[in-house]
Amino acid sequence: MPVELIKRRFTADDYQRMGQAGILSEDDRVELIDGEVVAMTPIGPRHNAAVNRANRAMVTGVGDGAIVQVQGSVRLGLYHEPQPDLVLLRPQADYYASRLPGPSDIFLVVEIAESSIDYDREVKARLYAESGVREYWLVDLNDNLVFSHSTPEGGAYRDLQRYRRGQSLARGALQHCTIAVDALLAE
Repeated sequence: MPVELIKRRFTADDYQRMGQAGILSEDDRVELIDGEVVAMTPIGPRHNAAVNRANRAMVTGVGDGAIVQVQGSVRLGLYHEPQPDLVLLRPQADYYASRLPGPSDIFLVVEIAESSIDYDREVKARLYAESGVREYWLVDLNDNLVFSHSTPEGGAYRDLQRYRRGQSLARGALQHCTIAVDALLAE
């Protein structure tokens, strides 16, 4: 007879306490997804370059209209504390020193994927939609595409647009500026 294991889900507060107690360090590449501490894939040079390029494009594009957070944590409910590659946040005077940003603070989440494309397309997209993140971009380094997800409804995004090299995005939080797809992709 199979034995059913009882799993204990960690809350975001538990996860923070693990860091404070030294169980997890800043060097650990982990995030909290659905109450589980999940290892993130290693960052390779193409991924790194794409994050740097996207950061530069976002900072230039949004100016003082948003805070561009790079690979920092966001709190998306009781059991979720992911670390997206880039997040455009509502400006706040203390730059979120007093608390982690939550869904109402987020204009846009950007995940850059090379080896994690399926995970980011399925698990992360569902998580962001369920949490009410208004817009999510998935940068696919393998196929040189950017997928823009918007209008979260019922745990999924209702609107999905695909962009290729040579095209630009000016959606949602970025309606006042455009970001070239080429600026989001590694060379």
